[in-house]
Amino acid sequence: MINIKTETRATAAPEPVSSANAFSFLSRGWREVRDSADADLKLMKNRADSFKNLATSFDREIENFINSASAFSVPAIKSSPPAEIDFVKRLQPKISEIRRAYSSPDFSRKVLEKWSPRTRIRIDLSAIKNAIVADAEERDGGLGFRGWERVRRGRGPRLKEFWGEWKEESEEGQKEWEPIRALKTRLQRRSSSSDIFGGFKNSEFVEKVKSSLKAICREPQESKEVPPLDVPELLAYLVRQSGPFLDQLGFKRDICDKIVESLCSKRKNQLLLRSLSAGESSFLESDNTNDELDLRIASVLQSTGHCYEGGFWADSAKHNLSDGKRHVAIVTTASLPWMTGTAVNPLFRAAYLASYAKQNVTLLVPWLCKKDQELVYPNSLTFSSPEEQEVYIRNWLEERVGFKADFKISFYPGKFSKSRRSIIPAGDTSQFIPSRDADIAILEEPEHLNWYHHGKRWTDKFNHVVGVVHTNYLEYIKREKNGALQAFFVKHINNWVARAYCHKVLRLSAATQDLPKSVICNVHGVNPKFLKIGEKLAEERELGQQAFSKGAYFLGKMVWAKGYRELIDLLSRHKNDLDGFNLDVFGNGEDAHEVQTAAKRLHLNLNFMKGRDHADDSLHGYKVFINPSVSDVLCTATAEALAMGKFVICADHPSNEFFRSFPNCLTYKTSDDFVAKVKEALANEPQPLTPEQRYNLSWEAATQRFMEYSDLDRVLNNKDDAQLSKTNGKLITRSVSMPTLSEMVDGGLAFGHYCLTGNEFLRLCTGAIPGTRDYDKQHCRDLHLLPPQVENPIYGW
Repeated sequence: MINIKTETRATAAPEPVSSANAFSFLSRGWREVRDSADADLKLMKNRADSFKNLATSFDREIENFINSASAFSVPAIKSSPPAEIDFVKRLQPKISEIRRAYSSPDFSRKVLEKWSPRTRIRIDLSAIKNAIVADAEERDGGLGFRGWERVRRGRGPRLKEFWGEWKEESEEGQKEWEPIRALKTRLQRRSSSSDIFGGFKNSEFVEKVKSSLKAICREPQESKEVPPLDVPELLAYLVRQSGPFLDQLGFKRDICDKIVESLCSKRKNQLLLRSLSAGESSFLESDNTNDELDLRIASVLQSTGHCYEGGFWADSAKHNLSDGKRHVAIVTTASLPWMTGTAVNPLFRAAYLASYAKQNVTLLVPWLCKKDQELVYPNSLTFSSPEEQEVYIRNWLEERVGFKADFKISFYPGKFSKSRRSIIPAGDTSQFIPSRDADIAILEEPEHLNWYHHGKRWTDKFNHVVGVVHTNYLEYIKREKNGALQAFFVKHINNWVARAYCHKVLRLSAATQDLPKSVICNVHGVNPKFLKIGEKLAEERELGQQAFSKGAYFLGKMVWAKGYRELIDLLSRHKNDLDGFNLDVFGNGEDAHEVQTAAKRLHLNLNFMKGRDHADDSLHGYKVFINPSVSDVLCTATAEALAMGKFVICADHPSNEFFRSFPNCLTYKTSDDFVAKVKEALANEPQPLTPEQRYNLSWEAATQRFMEYSDLDRVLNNKDDAQLSKTNGKLITRSVSMPTLSEMVDGGLAFGHYCLTGNEFLRLCTGAIPGTRDYDKQHCRDLHLLPPQVENPIYGW
């Protein structure tokens, strides 16, 4: 008796297993093998009998054939038998021998003795015993309970591991013949005729035959080509595209429409019936001549394979939607830690656009060299690499939005202009967005980005380009020397670049100039942190606590254009009316010394303090925020103060149009009205914000407004009804099949701008930073870029 230690899953005590159980299992396995071998031998015997029957039937057919040949022969044939019958007669003795051999009773035995190998099954019982004992003595290597279960179910060690090989040897000592082994394997398989013909039915050969037959039997109308355009159609399209030019000459729009309709009416039915399939009756019923002409021209162009890409520098490798997601690139003119609107608002826009699952987002921000960082970034904060600055940006953002934004941050070379107090791109900014991601572009401050842009046209590289106007540059320029003349030229340059490089322009308020292709909509929201502060202060007020313990304050970059000029003028004019009124001012800037000197000279009650974050705890207790600025497009600080539940006193100006719907916003038109609003705010308590008002200030609402007014929602959902029309089950692009006159003008403006910005002398005359047509060596080292002459070689110049 041999005891074998076994382990259960519950780590129970080992149970003894006798060798008799193992032997009984092996004997049972041997019986199964023996039965299987007997079945194979019986099958081979049946096969031999079938061969014998086949020979008998074949012999019978030969005899019938000879007898039939003798019966129907003519005398001429008997006298000279043909060669075929002689061959059959010579074959008859051979067939008789084959018949006798197959009919022999010893045939089956001989076949089995010759073809079936003589098997000798050598069972080494001592090997089995030694294997079981050795496995039982090993604690960790034994089979145990799980091992015997696997053996019993056929999953454990096979029988050949214990009782040697089942050696199948013939009389000569060779292994089983390979054809016999293959024959046995095939005989064991039971494949029906349906499987065979099913495989043949689904074969590639059959599919090719079917497709060939379809091609041969194709209906005639499918192979018909689209007829070319005739002269009336070409004249009609020329007249319709020349509409803007004819308007300048005094022709009315309805006259042009009548001319187009008369030219198209003669062959309208014939052309449409020949170019469109019968299933498009809904289109034939349309009465819109312009749409019919568009689709007619588009169908002809599509039949030729022509596709207009939209400009001189059309990018043939535009974004492909094979991955199922769109790509949005947000390009801005500033970056953190510079706390300016063009650095903060695009960052929040990228975070909230990335929260949608429909698109991937890339934020492209300027990279400044170390010497420019020291001039721009506060508190002497600098970064040695773009990766280090990216970490700073992401940490700042996640602390305020409360979630991890999934978007990419890239950098392009930029230089700081002291005279303009802004960052100017160096080189072609569009090249830092790969062509595979060039789908949708959002240009934050499109005029600023394209003043000196010398590179690929944005609308040629991207499918949809949206510009967002942040800054009222004309208002700033008018304050400089010869400001009126400068503002005149800048106004027309802004119109030029906005028309040439954008499909849609969004103006935050009516305070900006009226740019081409523009609409007015506030697409900026408030940092969620300010909304939480407002909710906290509202809860304190509901509990009877004093939420606002301080008076009025003003916060903004300390430059004259940010409202400091207006503030000092109002307070100096009504010094006696506002006796005892103190105002705390927070800010840093280039004009700080001049502003403080002017306030002291006029003996104004202004307390100047260093600039700080608007969400700082020290600012929560103020009740009134005063912002007299009229140069802002949409003041972010005003929106933040309203979100915190404070009173806001601001000028009755287009830049504050969005805030007028809030009850805590007090606007004034005159200086006397300003005094009345200040006294009203100090004497009362602000009203708590309603849920709807809080939502209107949030970035979620701002993102929804942006998606709607920029046509981004329509583009992302492919709802381009004005651009596409369905013909014969396919989408035919109408507006991009051929350029309109307006598109040709925009392309010409872009080409002219490209030529002008390529001349270094003209760039310097218009105030560009020297050497900004291309990035410099320091940018190459910081951003790991190839030199400009290698990246964009120019031969023969």
